[in-house]
Amino acid sequence: MRKLIPVLTALLPFLAIAKERPNVLLLCIDDLRPELKCFGVDYIHSPNIDRLASQGRAFHRHYVQAPTCGASRYTLLTGTYGSANNGALFRRADAMKGKSFPAWFSNHGYTTVSVGKVSHHPGGRGGPDWDDDTKPEMPGAWNRHLLPAGSWQHPRGVMHGLANGEIRKNAKDMDVFQAFDGPDEAYPDGLITNEALQQMNALAKGNKPFFLAVGIIRPHLPFGAPAKYMKHYREAKLPATPHPKKPKGKTTWHGSGEFMKYNRWKRNPNTDAEFALEVRKHYAACVTYADAMVGRLLMRLEELKLRKNTIIVLWGDHGWHLGEHAIWGKHALFEESLRSPLIISHSGLANPGKATLAMVETLDIFPTICELAGLKAPGGLNGQSLVPILKNPAAKGHSAFAYKSGAQTIRTDTRRLIAHKSGQLELYDHTSSAGETENLAEAQPKKVETLLKQLRERLSQ
Repeated sequence: MRKLIPVLTALLPFLAIAKERPNVLLLCIDDLRPELKCFGVDYIHSPNIDRLASQGRAFHRHYVQAPTCGASRYTLLTGTYGSANNGALFRRADAMKGKSFPAWFSNHGYTTVSVGKVSHHPGGRGGPDWDDDTKPEMPGAWNRHLLPAGSWQHPRGVMHGLANGEIRKNAKDMDVFQAFDGPDEAYPDGLITNEALQQMNALAKGNKPFFLAVGIIRPHLPFGAPAKYMKHYREAKLPATPHPKKPKGKTTWHGSGEFMKYNRWKRNPNTDAEFALEVRKHYAACVTYADAMVGRLLMRLEELKLRKNTIIVLWGDHGWHLGEHAIWGKHALFEESLRSPLIISHSGLANPGKATLAMVETLDIFPTICELAGLKAPGGLNGQSLVPILKNPAAKGHSAFAYKSGAQTIRTDTRRLIAHKSGQLELYDHTSSAGETENLAEAQPKKVETLLKQLRERLSQ
């Protein structure tokens, strides 16, 4: 016992400092484009996220590194570039042990808890049904990594579940959208939120700061949500979809394979305007459902008197096309796939509620939260802290880089260049009303050369 006393005495300053650090609440929402009122989409009902934006900084030009769930979440959770496929975290699981975003906070005195879809697999495990404890997606990252499966049986069932335990086995046998007249718990996100609330209650009683990550699955396909959230859209007037036609030539376009696999009652939204409108309304209902889950979490934070000492990050893992470029899905390098919402709120924020147009990336979140929490960021991160923009919403951002299999892109304030592995190039002018519909690569070779050099230099890091 005498030998332990000096050790414990030496730890006391560290423990005291750790306890004083702010908590972190990370809210990850799947397939959420900036389809929110606080991002300028007037017909959307998103009161809880809007309130968070009014208390924080909304980044209206936040871009992800990859237009697919796993690869995008890799960059969030590691702060580094990774592979372009959904297995990105599993591919580098051993190499990043102890070096991830949550692991870094765990190493500095935090209790780290994940609930829902934070990494690519809800619950963070591999195996045929994503429930094999011997195959963690992020070794050493979480003190608890949880996924209440309920009637959906297992995490794979939860990922694409519809009401009351319906599991996607063959996509063609599952409706692409649904509005079930039942409670929030009729869908997986209701159970995920309930579990997250229980975890928050327990964490509030602990003697350490916490890093709680909650992954909401909707509005991911299929677009199923309790019917009460559809009421906002039954008679709603939605604006016309901009540039709805398939672009000419070789582009980042694809045939919306994931969406088209579902039961669509033999209807195609690219040729059936009425059906396209129905799809958009059901997506909106899922957004409102996700917003309600966020509201429950934020309310509990207030009830536990934790709000003032908690950094809140709300992040969409990528965008989603709702008919733009004749695409219904993600997986493209167009603006609609790569731009997603980001909101950061913390005590003492300058000019709360003032949005910023500074261009930023998902890679920037890890070093930002380190700085806000008073932690030195680990070496080797590819992003940069957004604290200057949190202090001054008029501060400048930086170009955004992204990739998918076979192609890479750079987005500047005024241009987007997409470079295909085949050598094909796309250049779009964002100062023009044509946006990402008119390929100017042949007409502006010097601009292409400049952007191509920047792209190669950045992604070689």
